[in-house]
Amino acid sequence: MGIGGRALPGLLLLLLPILLLPSAVYSELYVPKPRHLTLLKSALERETLELTVFCWMRSGVLSRMESIQTCGLLCPIRDGNRALDHQTPLVTIPEDSEGYLQVFLDGGLNQQRMGICDAVAVAKILNATLVIPHFEVNPVWQDSSSFMDIFDVDHFINVLKDDISIVKELPDDYFWSTREYYAAAIRATRIKAAPVHASANWYLDNVLPVLQSYGIAAIAPFSHRLTFDNLPSDIQQLRCKVNFEALEFVPHIRALGDSLVSRLRYPSTQANDQLPPEYLRQTSDVIVKQKPSKFVVLHLRFDKDMAAHSACDFGGGKAEKLALAKYRQAIWQGRVLNSQFTDEELRNQGRCPLTPEEIGLVLAALGFDNTTRLYLASHKVYGGEARISTLRDLFPLMENKKSLASPEERVRIKKKASLLAAVDYYVGLHSDIFISASPGNMHNALLGHRTYKNMKTIRPSMTLLGQLFLNKNITWGEFRQAVVEGHGSRQGQMRLRRAKQSIYTYPAPDCMCHV
Repeated sequence: MGIGGRALPGLLLLLLPILLLPSAVYSELYVPKPRHLTLLKSALERETLELTVFCWMRSGVLSRMESIQTCGLLCPIRDGNRALDHQTPLVTIPEDSEGYLQVFLDGGLNQQRMGICDAVAVAKILNATLVIPHFEVNPVWQDSSSFMDIFDVDHFINVLKDDISIVKELPDDYFWSTREYYAAAIRATRIKAAPVHASANWYLDNVLPVLQSYGIAAIAPFSHRLTFDNLPSDIQQLRCKVNFEALEFVPHIRALGDSLVSRLRYPSTQANDQLPPEYLRQTSDVIVKQKPSKFVVLHLRFDKDMAAHSACDFGGGKAEKLALAKYRQAIWQGRVLNSQFTDEELRNQGRCPLTPEEIGLVLAALGFDNTTRLYLASHKVYGGEARISTLRDLFPLMENKKSLASPEERVRIKKKASLLAAVDYYVGLHSDIFISASPGNMHNALLGHRTYKNMKTIRPSMTLLGQLFLNKNITWGEFRQAVVEGHGSRQGQMRLRRAKQSIYTYPAPDCMCHV
C-alpha cells in the first residue's frame, strides 16, 4: 500500500483508521489512565488525614502554616486595598468630537474585553466618538455573538457618558463603513498597521489626521494595540473604569449566573427545586436561615487547542500523539512553537498545561478535601469525561453549568462560546476562590478583576508543578509540602504591576490605592 508512490510505515498503517476518524470520536476510543497513581491513591485517602490534622491543630500541635492551610484557605483576603473613586468624570468631554472611531476585535471573550477597554482609552486620547466595537466571528469556536449579545450596552454608555462620547451605530452619512467594505479593498479610512502596544503619540500622529480628514477611522486589527506604560494617569484609570465598572453582562447572563451561585452556596435549594410549591413555602424560613456554603471555581484550561499547541505528552500514547499531530496540521499547518523541546524540557520550564488529574492533585495538596464544592468552568475538555473522571473522584461535589442549570435555563447560551464563557466568568467572579489549571486570558482577566475587589485567586506555579510531576518517586507528604510552600505567596496577595505587564491583570497601583 502506498500514497503518492511512497510506502507507509507499518505503524502508520495500523493507526491510519484512527487518524481518519473525527477528533470527537477519537476521545471515545482511548480512555486515558491516571499518570500519578501513587499520589492519587494518597490524595483519595486524604479526607481521613485532614480530620486528623484538624484535631491536632485544635490541640495546638501543628504549626501556624499548617493551620492556615486547613482553616484559612477559604478565608477572604484582608481588605487592605481599594479601588480609586470613579464616581466623577476623570476628564470632561470636549464639545466637538474629531470624528467616529471604529474598532474590529477578534479573539475570545477576554481578549474582546481588553480590546473594548483599549478602544475607550484610544477614543479618549483622540477625542473621538466611539462606535460600539465590532466583534469578528471567532474562527475556533465559530461564535458570531455581538457586543450587545454579551454586554449591557446601555449600562456601558451610561457609566462612561461623562468620560467619552459613545454611539451604538454610525449615522447614515457613514453607512458604507462596514467590515465588508474594508475587506474588499484597501481603504483610506482603515488603519491596519497599528503596532502591538502602540503609544498614545502613535495614535495622535497616525489616526488623528485620518479622523480630521474623513470624519471616521476604522482600526483593524485592534487587539493589544495600546501600550500599558507611559500613559497619563487619567487614561489608565479610565481603562480600569471600563473593565471593572462599565462592562456588565446582559441581564439574562447575570440572572443565570446568580442562580448558579445561589445553588452552589445553598445546595439544599437546588435539591428542593423539584419539590411542590407548597413544600417550598413551608420550608422557606429554613432555607433563608441556611448558612451559605463556600465554593471554589476551577477554570480547567484543557481543550483540544491547548493540548495540541503545547507539544507536551499527556499519556495517551502514540495514538494520541498522532491524533494531535493531525489536528496541528489542519489548524496550524503542523507548526508548534515548542516542538523543538522534549516533554521533560517543557515541563521543567512550566510550559505544559496541567491535566484534570494534575490540577486535582494540586488542589488536594493545598488542603481542599472531598467535601469541597467545586465549580468547573471550562469549554469542552480534551478526552471528555474519561479525562475528567479522576478529578471527579477527588472532588465528588464537582458541578458545572450543565449539572446546575436546566436545559431550559441554558437555551439562550447553547452553542455560544462567548456566552458560555461569560457565565463562567460571572460565577468565577463571585466564588470564594478562583484557580486556573494553566495561565491564560480567563485566568488573567479574573485575577485582575478579583484583585480589584480584594478577592482570593490562586496562581499555580507552573514551573514548580511541572518539576514535581516529573518526579515519579515523590511521596504524598513531600508533594504536599512542596505545593503548600510554593503557593504560600500565590493566593491573591497584592502584586504591583511592573513595566509591560497588563493593567487588566495587575490593576495596582494605577487603579487601586493602599489603605
